[in-house]
Amino acid sequence: MKIKYALTCAFLSFSLFFFAGCGGDGTSSQSDAPSFAYVTNGIDPFWDLCAAGVRIAEKEFGVSCEVLMPPKGVVDQKRMMEAMLAKGIDGVAVSPIDADNQTPFLNEVCQNTILITQDADAPKSDRLVYIGTNNYKAGRALGGLVKSAIPDGGEVMIFVGRLEQLNARQRRQGVIDELLERPMQDLDQVKFDSVDSVNLSAEGSKYVIVDTRTDNFDKAKAKSNAEDAMTKYKDLKCMVGLFAYNPPACIDAIKEANKLGQIKVCGFDEQDALLQAIQDGHAHGTISQQPWEYGYESIKMLKSIYEGEQPANKYFELPFLVVDKSNIKEFWEKKKKMAELGKQG
Repeated sequence: MKIKYALTCAFLSFSLFFFAGCGGDGTSSQSDAPSFAYVTNGIDPFWDLCAAGVRIAEKEFGVSCEVLMPPKGVVDQKRMMEAMLAKGIDGVAVSPIDADNQTPFLNEVCQNTILITQDADAPKSDRLVYIGTNNYKAGRALGGLVKSAIPDGGEVMIFVGRLEQLNARQRRQGVIDELLERPMQDLDQVKFDSVDSVNLSAEGSKYVIVDTRTDNFDKAKAKSNAEDAMTKYKDLKCMVGLFAYNPPACIDAIKEANKLGQIKVCGFDEQDALLQAIQDGHAHGTISQQPWEYGYESIKMLKSIYEGEQPANKYFELPFLVVDKSNIKEFWEKKKKMAELGKQG
């Protein structure tokens, strides 16, 4: 992991140097430059970090790109993409909100422009390539963090925004499989435990996954889910948050219950509240997808396809990073730089 992180830092240092050296009259402002859309699945600081990579790539590859963040789910995402098609956009990189139900529309998009998916996939659609972390492997790495947080085992609760997204289901399954000592599964053939499965356990494992709670991106609900879990499961040892806001919500609930240190927290992504908790010892660790690479590689891929070079594979895997107290300082500094860049333009 540290080797990958070093390589990523080197890439970003070079890219930031390039970005800073580009003037306002760069090729991205030329009328004949291809135009792309980077469409998220909602509004979140995570996407500001992705936007940083978009801005770096925009300058580096001489393209223009709109970053679109739908505030109200599938309907807004569809409306935004339709507007881009009406403008004659040359390519779209989208994080589908509900891949199965969106597939017919995504196929329509494919008939009118270049379409790739990023962050979350729609494997049944005609998209040309998916760019993102192997969320199943990342989920297993998160399960590894849980093991190091509570090495003696115990009850574990999973929290997530929604499970319609394939990446959420993959993360959850990776955590479950790792904690229950199951064999590694291939990403395209993952078998999922039922969403309503409770008290999952296995012979030879010290862990029990007592439940999975969803909140549909309602931050207040995320916190109340954590509060309810502490009330229902008196012996709860660890809370696992699969979306960026879930771990901070868990930390808030634990703090108000005066149980900091008693219930461990492990999560995904890199909200400042979670990074602060890791630094302070109130959370154990997180899995970062290094989201700036999502934006950068998505625009790089769209430009390559636009110029006639088809992807060698249907899946372009990006590395994730395990962040804990050992590397929190250097990671947080990099994240701050990316957050500032992502808010520009």
